Amino acid sequence: MKGLSTHNLFTALLLTVSFGLSTIARAQDALFKQLGAAPLLTNPALTGVMDDQLRLQLNYQELYTRLTTDEAYRSVAAAADIRRPVNRGNFAGFGIMIQHDQAGSSDYVRSQGLVSASYQQQLAGYGRGKRNAHYLSGGAQLGVGQRGFDLNKVWFSEQYFVDPGTRQAYLDRSLPSQEGFSGMSGDVYLDVSAGLAWFASFGDRQGAYFGGAVYHLNKPNVSPVPDNEDLLYRRYTLNGGGELPLGHGFSTFLPSFRWSLQGPSQSLLLGGSFRYTQREWREIALRMGTYGQFTAQDGGGAGLGSLLALVALELESVQVGVSYDLRTGNLNKVTNTRGGFEISIVYRQEAAYPSRVRCPTF
Repeated sequence: MKGLSTHNLFTALLLTVSFGLSTIARAQDALFKQLGAAPLLTNPALTGVMDDQLRLQLNYQELYTRLTTDEAYRSVAAAADIRRPVNRGNFAGFGIMIQHDQAGSSDYVRSQGLVSASYQQQLAGYGRGKRNAHYLSGGAQLGVGQRGFDLNKVWFSEQYFVDPGTRQAYLDRSLPSQEGFSGMSGDVYLDVSAGLAWFASFGDRQGAYFGGAVYHLNKPNVSPVPDNEDLLYRRYTLNGGGELPLGHGFSTFLPSFRWSLQGPSQSLLLGGSFRYTQREWREIALRMGTYGQFTAQDGGGAGLGSLLALVALELESVQVGVSYDLRTGNLNKVTNTRGGFEISIVYRQEAAYPSRVRCPTF
């Protein structure tokens, strides 16, 4: 260790941080797995795509706690979007979102704030009240972000010693690291994204949606290191799903997927949930479902990285979802197949204006 220069150790540290935090550094953006609970991170065109006039969302995700508490990955987000009628049968959506991620013993953090807007153009409609209709939505998103980590929580060669008598290695963190700084945060960067989505309602408990988006169109420099360049890969995303009736009751099946390509990494989240309700005046519904996440890196073969179990309770205006992630990929040995959990809370306010079309259930 003493033979290594501080510069080399600093470079090794950055490589270690980048490898251990690949999901939030370069390879993949930090994304929530409950697809309907964070639409602004899936496609800007989904901003305001809902039956209601207001939607508030809270998301919390914690992964890899088995690796010790300090090295767990945590992500929290809050969002709000609205939908307003414009012209005849068309709608506009506006939304905001803030997200903060933290991981690793060095407290690697990523914070971002997003502003989104969409325009939902009716393509075709039929039936009384035009409840059966096709829409095309285009959306744009503008954000600011910052990344960094705390150098006070890592060590360098100047702080590493071996006792000549016992040959025991030890650290003396009271000594300076000779790096010339004690903490680090990168510059605030601008982020631009856009997307397109189609959605349709075919009648009671029948609908579908499909879309695509490109995030980080301007490839911002997200490096927390001064005078260093780390351009963020563009993320290409396809998403879709629908609602299918089951039998003559009110139960439905909600399949959905999200595919992402970012730099050398690909991921596919695919699955569905069953929704059961008695459809009373104050509707209460229960959802249960499973999803699988398939990943591929650097052109290698795809494999099942994790399995997700989801349970959600829908009240009249509030939906609470809880999911648990079971690791099945390369990390399952060190995590004992334990991934982590995710919680989402969604509040919806019923539209005060007449809504001619019913959006698909996400």
